[in-house]
Parts: sequence; structure tokens; C-alpha cells
Amino acid sequence: MINILDKKDCCGCTACASICPRSAIEMKPDVLGFIYPEIDKNKCTDCGLCDKVCAFNDNYDKSLNLSEPIAYAVRHKDMAEIMKSQSGGAFAVLSDYVLENGGVVYGVGYNGHFVATHKRAVTKEQRDEFRGSKYVQSDLTGIFKQVKDDLKNGQTVLFSGTPCQTAGLNSFVGKTLRKKLYLVDLICHGVPGPFMWRDYLNYLENKYKRKIIKVNFRDKAFGWKSHKETFLFAGSTSSTSFTYIFYEHIAFRMSCGNCHFTNLKRPGDITICDYWGCERTDPKLGEDNQGCSLMICDTAKGLTFFESVRDRMNIVPARLENIIQPNMEHPSVLHPKRLDFENDYEKHGFKYVLKKYGTEPLWKRAYRFARKCGGKVLRMVGLKK
Repeated sequence: MINILDKKDCCGCTACASICPRSAIEMKPDVLGFIYPEIDKNKCTDCGLCDKVCAFNDNYDKSLNLSEPIAYAVRHKDMAEIMKSQSGGAFAVLSDYVLENGGVVYGVGYNGHFVATHKRAVTKEQRDEFRGSKYVQSDLTGIFKQVKDDLKNGQTVLFSGTPCQTAGLNSFVGKTLRKKLYLVDLICHGVPGPFMWRDYLNYLENKYKRKIIKVNFRDKAFGWKSHKETFLFAGSTSSTSFTYIFYEHIAFRMSCGNCHFTNLKRPGDITICDYWGCERTDPKLGEDNQGCSLMICDTAKGLTFFESVRDRMNIVPARLENIIQPNMEHPSVLHPKRLDFENDYEKHGFKYVLKKYGTEPLWKRAYRFARKCGGKVLRMVGLKK
């Protein structure tokens, strides 16, 4: 029987609830909206499957990993695709190939009023909802079972998500069905709580007296390196600052400070992310400020996948020492007032914590974040000559 004694030991991937043959595990949210397993002891037979499937530990499956990953700086050859993507269009390339060959793609879109949710796509139009970063933990309810059903039906499936999500799905699916599953993990900085995001949207709508009809966590209209979020209200556009939560690590899930995947033994077949510091590989990469992706082939299957799509991209081989980003080396360090933040949020609500913890200008937070990544990144984001 799975027993979470410390929140830092659970990433909320839902593998345990998905595998329970008695439906004895329900994922329930805490005050920030992070979900954790709750056991119905009247249903539980103590079969141990939930403990066995948990991959949030140092012993997650690395059996398929290459001895050394192979990395590339990549950009889609179609500039229109780059402009629709968060960085260099890597996800569009991979998902296009799967969809064109009759496969299924899972990624993060929205349900309801911009609730970040993993969804299933069988067309490019459906897949387009997955483009762009969502700086909040996604809802995976029912998704692992849906993926397994697709695989049992002979479908090829591409699943993209954070490393803890991909590791959890890999463990849940098992090695037999894994052959037709392509796991694409992201270099993840951490995830803020879903309830914080919900309350932030409500706060903005009450402030501006208008309904939000579109959100963009990183609006490329301001340039790839801007880290500027925008909201489209009915009749107007506004740029605001939810991302203080992201930079400050003050509302991250506790497990983000205990991440087991901050290394080059990734839990996916291919790893993709923004290639910050891409000028170390080629000074011309990203100079138009419209984005460059890093694509890392982690398994032999991932490398074969890459070879199938490489002609759709402009690629430059990258040395491993030039691609390392902070979250490839260590977990994000949670804010020292992380627990105070949660307690204040529970007692006093969103407006209180926004005023108390969210007053520093965004450019200062971005500057301090960039300093952690080195001087070259400071120059890249335009904060250092």
C-alpha cells in the first residue's frame, strides 16, 4: 500500500491510482491544487502494485538509455511553424510525423477555463492546442489508462510531458507495450499549483472586468528570449506577471525540489526544450530571437525516431558539455518561504500572497534567474552587454 509520508516524495503522476485493480486510490488535491494519492482501505487488498509502479525515485527505468545521449540544436525548416511554436518547433516535427503515420499524440492543452490538462490528439488541428509552455502542473486524470488502451489496440503513441510524468507512464505501461510508445520528456524547471493559476485568472478578470479568452505564458511577439506572458481579454490585451511564481520557486510542488531526473539519463526516448545558450554550439543559432530547440536522443528508439524526421529540420550537432542547463544538473531549489507561502494562501487567499510575495518586478526576477545560468545567458536575454 502506497503511503506518502512527505509531499516531496510524490510527483502526482497518477501511476499508482491508474494501476490499482480495485480502484482503491483516489488522487485528491491539496490547498494549492497538487494531487496526492488517498487510499480507501476498505477496497485495498494490499497487492503492492501501487508501490511497485512508482517511478519517482532514483531507480526509475534506465535500461533502454544509450551509454551517452546524442544532442542536436534544431529548428523547423518552416518559419511559420517556428512562429507558432514556443522555441524551434521540435515538438511539431515529432508529432507531425506520428500523426501523418496514423498515430496518436498526447500533450497538454486546456479544459474548462484554461485548466492545464493532458489530452489526446489524432489530427494536427487537435495537436496544435499542445503548442507552447504551460507553467502549471497538468491534470493527468485517466490519461495513463487511455494511453495503454491505445497501445493495446496497436496504435503508435507519442506522449510528451515532464520527466516525472513520462517516467510514471513508462512504468505503468510496462515493457511489452512500450515498443510502440514514444516518450518525449522536457527539461522541467518545476510546476506551480493549479489552484494558484485558477485564482490568478479570476483575479485578473475581476481586476479588468473582462473575460480572458486566450493566454500565452511566453509570448513570442516580444521575442523568444523575453519570457513575457500575455492575456487576451474580450476587447483588449494585457501583459502581466504570473511567472513570478515560476522564477521564485515559491509555489512549486514540493517534489520539484526533490526531482530524480535532473541528469542526462532521461526517462524519455527524446528530450526537447528551449536551447538556452545555443550560441555555444553555433553563434548564429537563435540570433533572430525566434527560437531554437535542443533535441536529445536518449534511447536507440529515440535516435531512430530522430533520423526519421531530421530532414524536416535544420540541425547542428551539439557537444554535451555545451547543452547543460541547471535542471540537467540539480533540482530547482525551492524558495525558503515555500511553506509560509502555502500557509498564507490557505489562511488569507490569493490576493494576500500576491501582495506579500509577488511585488518584485519581473525583470529583476528574470535577471537573477539568468545569473544562475551564467553570463552567456545574461547576454542572451539582453541583460548584460
